[in-house]
Amino acid sequence: MHKLITILGPTASGKSGLAIELAKKYNGEVISADSRQVYRGLDIGTGKVTAEEMDGVPHHLLDVVNPEDQFTVVDFKKLADKAIGDIVSRGKIPILAGGTGFYIDSVVKNIIPPEVPPNEELRNALEEKSLEELNALLLEKDPARHSMIDIHNKRRIIRALEIIEDQGSVPPIESNPQYNVLQLGIQVDEEVLRKKIMDRLLSRIDDGMIEETRQLHEQGLSYERMDSLGLEYRFLAKLLKEEITHEEFVTLLHTAICQYAKRQRTYFRRDENIKWFGVSQTMEVEEVITAFLKK
Repeated sequence: MHKLITILGPTASGKSGLAIELAKKYNGEVISADSRQVYRGLDIGTGKVTAEEMDGVPHHLLDVVNPEDQFTVVDFKKLADKAIGDIVSRGKIPILAGGTGFYIDSVVKNIIPPEVPPNEELRNALEEKSLEELNALLLEKDPARHSMIDIHNKRRIIRALEIIEDQGSVPPIESNPQYNVLQLGIQVDEEVLRKKIMDRLLSRIDDGMIEETRQLHEQGLSYERMDSLGLEYRFLAKLLKEEITHEEFVTLLHTAICQYAKRQRTYFRRDENIKWFGVSQTMEVEEVITAFLKK
């Protein structure tokens, strides 16, 4: 089995920086596991690592599709497996880094999600339900999926319910690993993480996140599509439509990102194979990786 190192954790915990540092030390390349950084142009808004921050380390699965197009976990797994094969063939170590748990599981556990076609009749029926009703329904049918999904994103919740309906029941998640994986998680104190999330948000605003999104809209990215992209883009759409003030934008988005980070922690904590470290425990992380690569 090919060896694969995974760096995961909640948003703003420092995954990208650690992945780059480790890639430089262990002759690795980084594969992004982020459900929105795959889209071209969603740069500042998603906190996408810059060329300067990469510091010469090759990154994969960034900017692979236009933001108007749909990109699924099925698409991700196919591209991630291809990238891993390419990296290993060149004698390097693949490092999968990100916070989208469903994407990470698809690779680490070799889960092949069902390719379910749209069910327009079901979609129309679910559209009539409120966001609260849809959340309750998904929580009842698939608590694990609900713990990770953007609970404010009606379209994604409907899609999850559509898949469940097509399969007749919640598809069982069976782990059938195809890689020898070391999973490393970054843990951050909740209050510290809340501050890091706010600092990161304000920094992205200063860097031009709002103007970047305005330009994306002018180039054809609809407000409806922004809403379906979730988190930052839902609130950016509201701000650009002048439905909320700048102050409300910051407050609401900060709260939403913190809630998302909490769901990420809940999702990852279910996996007993993840080894958790504090952000300053670089030496301990390197000891574990060195031992893993020697096996």
